[in-house]
Amino acid sequence: MKKLVIFVAAMLVLGALAAGGVLVYLGGAVDSPGSGEGAVVFTVPKGSHATAVGKLLQAEGLIGDVRVWRYHVKRRGGLELKAGRFELQRSMSMRELAAALEGNPMPEDVPFKMLEGWRLRDTDAALVEQGWIKPGDYIKAASTPARFKAPFELPAKTLEGFLYPETYAVVPEPFELESLIQRQLDTFVERFYQAHAKEIADSERSLHEIVNMASMLEREEPTPAQRPLVAGILWKRIDNNTPLGVDATSRYQLVEWNDRKEFLKNLRDQADPYNSRYQKGLPPTPIGAPTVDSLVAALRPKANPYWYYLHDSNKVLHPSKNAAEHEALRKKYNVY
Repeated sequence: MKKLVIFVAAMLVLGALAAGGVLVYLGGAVDSPGSGEGAVVFTVPKGSHATAVGKLLQAEGLIGDVRVWRYHVKRRGGLELKAGRFELQRSMSMRELAAALEGNPMPEDVPFKMLEGWRLRDTDAALVEQGWIKPGDYIKAASTPARFKAPFELPAKTLEGFLYPETYAVVPEPFELESLIQRQLDTFVERFYQAHAKEIADSERSLHEIVNMASMLEREEPTPAQRPLVAGILWKRIDNNTPLGVDATSRYQLVEWNDRKEFLKNLRDQADPYNSRYQKGLPPTPIGAPTVDSLVAALRPKANPYWYYLHDSNKVLHPSKNAAEHEALRKKYNVY
């Protein structure tokens, strides 16, 4: 009889608490805030039901006990879940979590791949092809560096060379162009600058010069392991006031990089500031987006006795110590 009285009393207390809208059971109150701070991107898989989502919420530490969650969902008359990603706060109560998961999910992102060596015009064309921007929008935005932030002084006129080639997850609707450019610049900082900031500061070359050289190495030498050697040759030419002779620079202003007719025309144009067969020193700007391999090679050139180099039909590098050796290699591999 005594046990029955205790059981009935316990049920009455539980009923009163539930009726008051504050269910305290195995893990806390439905209306009380969660433990912890910060945002969590939470994914609701397609076809999920409330109990399964409750287990995921518990695994993420967003709720204390899935049984309390299950009871709350039942009391509120169910949960109209939507598949997708939701930004939830760890401080949310169960009531707030349920309401948030019935709202609109975050927009779905898609991958955008920016290839190694791409120029601003190449990235612009790829974004236009996706239908995300109008022609020239990317070039225009990247040609106003003052709108962006970096832990070093940015070039005055263009971010060419400083926007790191990588696959970026972007949200097409609405597409935020300046956000993408800042992320590309941030990736350059993360992948290269932060890891080598002291070495860059101690170098006899400026960061801008290093990026410029790296952009040529990216196009000139297909084998990353050979880029320090090529960098050694090219810096030697710079230091001795000798034209670089990097034909890739004459392609930079072409609409299509592989337009051979226009390329040969540019090679004959001695007034072209990007024609490094005639113009001494570095080109006016980088000629594309270099990778870490090229950036480190430009920063750490390999000393060597060579002054020239060429590639055979298999893209194998052949350096030479003087003009006579270089010409002999040209004839041997039929490279002109």
